[in-house]
Amino acid sequence: MRRVALNAQLLAGEASYRSAGIHRYLYEVLRRLPEAAPEIALTAFIGPRAIPPEVPGIRWVRTSWPTHQPFVRILWEQLVLPLRLARGSWELLHAMAFVAPLAARLPVVVTVYDLSFLLYPEAFRTANRLYLRMFARWTCRRAAGILAISQAAREDLIRRWGLPPERITVAYPGVDPRFRPLPAEEVAAFRARRGLPERFILYVGTLEPRKNLGVLLEAIARLSPPVPLILVGGKGWKPAFLPRLRELEREGRARWVGFIPDEELPLWYNAATVFAYPSRYEGFGMPPLEAMACGTPVIAARAASLPEVVGEAGLLVDPMDGEAWTEGLSTLLRDEALREALRARGLARAARFTWEATAAATVRLYRRLLSGAEGPRTGSLLTEPQAKDGARV
Repeated sequence: MRRVALNAQLLAGEASYRSAGIHRYLYEVLRRLPEAAPEIALTAFIGPRAIPPEVPGIRWVRTSWPTHQPFVRILWEQLVLPLRLARGSWELLHAMAFVAPLAARLPVVVTVYDLSFLLYPEAFRTANRLYLRMFARWTCRRAAGILAISQAAREDLIRRWGLPPERITVAYPGVDPRFRPLPAEEVAAFRARRGLPERFILYVGTLEPRKNLGVLLEAIARLSPPVPLILVGGKGWKPAFLPRLRELEREGRARWVGFIPDEELPLWYNAATVFAYPSRYEGFGMPPLEAMACGTPVIAARAASLPEVVGEAGLLVDPMDGEAWTEGLSTLLRDEALREALRARGLARAARFTWEATAAATVRLYRRLLSGAEGPRTGSLLTEPQAKDGARV
């Protein structure tokens, strides 16, 4: 058997809004890799608190270092992991989040989720930002293969770092089957239990500057008749719009519920009338995909990867055009036929994104590098090219 090592130190061990993005990608891919690659012996290095998927076919190696602490994780990745790899017989290392060890002496595959640390440096602590800028770039330059999670992320890597396009493969994330339309009575009971209004606009995600919530809040303030915005997610870095959010909460136009358990998310999506996602930059953008899978009409920013996710199945709006956001929300709220059309399109589009396809694309790259074969490395998980524009307002 061929042997592949995976560094999965960012696999989380406890539920929090910070564990949602990269952790979810790691968990779902690791869960499906053994079935996608039965001929490859997989060894995953994880932290002491990690809760890995319960699947056969992966050997889990748990470090005793507290790698949930960023500085400790960096030391472990750069000092300890190379020694472990040197003592083994692995043929390929998959660095599953941005960075591989400088001293690694075997071919590397690296997954890059976005370049937010370059584009929005204010959202990162100085040490973390500098580490990613230097080490992620170095890793990508020497990697045998790079996995990006969207065409937009791939284009960022080519444009910003001058990386050869043929070395970058797109492996879109999937959506878990639990994100689906739920029975009306179950949704009604949840709405009553949570004290939710019959109609509301939902946002899911961290509250931080690049999510562009200031524009959304002003659009909500202009809605007539008013429909409240409910925000689900933890507070991120420097959310300057919080005072405005508090004002709208006092007026009954907004409500911030904070972090919620992951298992509740499908109910929130199902209960919402509309899902709004104004983010200026996403490597992929899971919440719009999850909302579409639940049958909730989506309005999202026409920015970065979001047009790839939403396609023609939702409304796409200039992220900085507050009037367009008000108009788009108003249109969706009053036009039931449009909502039903977007619901149908959204369900069909979301069905095209599966974690099995993500794992299959990952394994195709492993096999190509292990065999030494050349070939196209820009494959997409979708059977058709991604739409660059969705329905516009």
